[in-house]
Amino acid sequence: MLIKIFLAILQLPPGTQNPDDNLPVDFKDPFDLIVYVILPVLLIAGYIIWKRKRNNHKD
Repeated sequence: MLIKIFLAILQLPPGTQNPDDNLPVDFKDPFDLIVYVILPVLLIAGYIIWKRKRNNHKD
């Protein structure tokens, strides 16, 4: 009885999107390329440059 209640809680409600329905990232699509490759690289590079400038001002 307790197992049935637990399994009922773990099920997805009807009408919601299942995580298995997601498509893989397509790097031929410009939006996916910008969001998943270019923006993270720019954010990491900007953070590194910002940290270096911030550390140089403390000296």
